[in-house]
Amino acid sequence: MTDPSVPDEEPSSKHRRSGERRPDAPLESPSTGRLDPPDWDTFRATCHQVVDEMVERFQHQAEGPVWTPIPAETRERLAGPLASGPQELDQVLDRVRTDVLPFTLGNTHPRFFGWVHGSGTPAGALAEFLAGTMNANTGGRDHAPILVEEQLMGWVRETFGFPDEATGMVVSGTSMATIVGLAVARHGATEGRARNQGTPGIGVAGAEGRLVGYATADGHQSIRDAFSLLGLGADALRPVPMKADGSMDPEALGRLAAQDRADGLVPFAVVATSGSVTCGAMDDLVRIREVADAHGIWMHVDAAFGAAARLSPALAPRLEGIERADSLAFDFHKWFHAPYEAGCVLVRDGELHRATFGGRADYLTSLDEGPAAGETWPCDLGPELSRGFRAFKVWFTLQHLGAEAIGASAETNVRQAGYLARRVRREAELELLAPADLNIVCLRYRPAVDEDEPFAETLSARELNALNREILLELHTRGLAIPSPIRRGDAFGLRVCLCNHRTREADLDLLVSAVLELGRSLVPVA
Repeated sequence: MTDPSVPDEEPSSKHRRSGERRPDAPLESPSTGRLDPPDWDTFRATCHQVVDEMVERFQHQAEGPVWTPIPAETRERLAGPLASGPQELDQVLDRVRTDVLPFTLGNTHPRFFGWVHGSGTPAGALAEFLAGTMNANTGGRDHAPILVEEQLMGWVRETFGFPDEATGMVVSGTSMATIVGLAVARHGATEGRARNQGTPGIGVAGAEGRLVGYATADGHQSIRDAFSLLGLGADALRPVPMKADGSMDPEALGRLAAQDRADGLVPFAVVATSGSVTCGAMDDLVRIREVADAHGIWMHVDAAFGAAARLSPALAPRLEGIERADSLAFDFHKWFHAPYEAGCVLVRDGELHRATFGGRADYLTSLDEGPAAGETWPCDLGPELSRGFRAFKVWFTLQHLGAEAIGASAETNVRQAGYLARRVRREAELELLAPADLNIVCLRYRPAVDEDEPFAETLSARELNALNREILLELHTRGLAIPSPIRRGDAFGLRVCLCNHRTREADLDLLVSAVLELGRSLVPVA
């Protein structure tokens, strides 16, 4: 007797139209116990069609709006319940075409300037598909995906000048990388006791006193979150004054650390920034390292997007001192152009790193050979046991594009930021809100009275903020460009972050023209 759930073998065209099933290939449901396609030729044709559509999308994405508001009916469909029965694959894909693809954030578009969102590449998308077919769990064991990640970490150590004994891994992003780096710092500061006893009242070498750390007010939100999640408390993160360019003042750091220690607190870590999220400021890592050494403080570097500057001979000097960090966190999914999500943590003291997270349960025992072999597994270096193959898309992207191309792309974005800043300075109705040194430009529209007195007060501070908010919303809803909102002091403005390899100067010219046109049309009539 034949199994009706198994289609008979018969010659079939490789060009069968997507979604067309053989008459004897019924739509299967989980109740049959088979979850693979009932007809591989039909599935293959569908895959080819989807790949063609995605290539078209990549090739022509600049022709459409950056972002499109989501209609109410789409929101309603995307909030509906799961159907109990199966659907044809083409039906599900049609839902994707209708309800998902037209309403993405737009960060692959050349005029997406918001936040610090990576733009990805077609090759990276291909790597994501390949990684999905492997379905690798990279928490540990002996298989090629582990070797891929190890090779990638070797490239990272070499790129940033870390020693061979440094350890690292691919994580979801800099937020998780910061948690891991500061967890190692806490483990060292408390001589391992915090892992079991927690942090209250535990200091260095048994001294009573609360652990405290340091970052500027422009430090990323994830730093405060890390202090909270590690039981240190967000209040234990002390704000260090900034210099005029938005970077940390190392001398102020030294004074704060000395005063805290005199007050019975225990300074244990400083988070320096290479590319602040607000204005792209680069901290003086060499001087901060000197201050950290003088006070026995761990130096963690948040280089979420700025790390890619290391691949550019012209920009690399701005990262001088990063090779002396105790731990480093950055994102591959930003200026390295790998698809989301892929961050990285690197720890100079590999032994301390392993001590912070190591110690496996019996069911994770290693063997000398076979699939359970391996002395150090990635799960020994962080809190995740089940880990996807994030490293593959980074490894694939770096090999395909090459370090020189990625560094050159970063240089181009920095030049574009300089071009935009000069355009802003030339326009009487535009004003810079922060120094534009790396790849971020913060600006706002401000009505001009005349050329001799361009910023005479014609609007109140509140009206000016409301005007710029309206300009920003119009840019977004019309799909013209996506800067993100920024507040510097009491001023509300537009923040333009350039980390998209598809952006051209013409896109920046369009942005400036649109801001001026919208500002003039929206300014209140006296």
